[in-house]
Amino acid sequence: MSKILIVEDDPAMSVALRDGFEFEGFQVEMAADGEAGLHLAMRGGHDLIVLDVMLPKKSGLDVCKELRRMNAHTPVIMLTARGQEIDKIVGLKLGADDYVTKPFSFMELLARVEAVLRRTSRVAAGDEVEFGDVRVDFRTYQATKGELPLELTPREFRILRYFIDHTDEVVSRDALLNHVWGYDSAAFTRTVDTHMARLRQKIESTPSEPRHLITVHRVGYKFVP
Repeated sequence: MSKILIVEDDPAMSVALRDGFEFEGFQVEMAADGEAGLHLAMRGGHDLIVLDVMLPKKSGLDVCKELRRMNAHTPVIMLTARGQEIDKIVGLKLGADDYVTKPFSFMELLARVEAVLRRTSRVAAGDEVEFGDVRVDFRTYQATKGELPLELTPREFRILRYFIDHTDEVVSRDALLNHVWGYDSAAFTRTVDTHMARLRQKIESTPSEPRHLITVHRVGYKFVP
């Protein structure tokens, strides 16, 4: 049974979400402000966090940023107000896995939660993978290059997992946005290129002449182990 942490200061919405997820078979824990939410999140044991952006004491964006800074890998779905496009962009850049815009239906949020849990469960079941002088353990979120530890962000682990699951296939930028970021707008394909450049700097021996993360001109990228 999956356990969800809901961090939402609107009592009516919190109760509605709790009742909906419990009806669907989830365990639910709740917090009404950012500080309490961060404390519960760092205590661990959750499979996913539903995190409102606008919270008292500490904003949802700050909570997400702090979680990722402390290397907490629990997936996060952020709840944003209609029209606050900047919150969506900032949240995704800080490490959120998806977002839902208020007002929303519970079934829409449930579908997003289930999709994120499917993605992260595939990562958890991935065991260790080696390519070149890089070793990645998706169970413990640890990586090495040669004899040295390799510092990868949670997003970079998910990008690598997606490529490894599609070895030798051409992966488009839109596919990466959809499956790794949970975001389907082509307006943010530059985000993919930025992350790919950083990832190459970490895993490739010669980033300007990559051996593993190959650019396929005008299409996307391909992972070659």
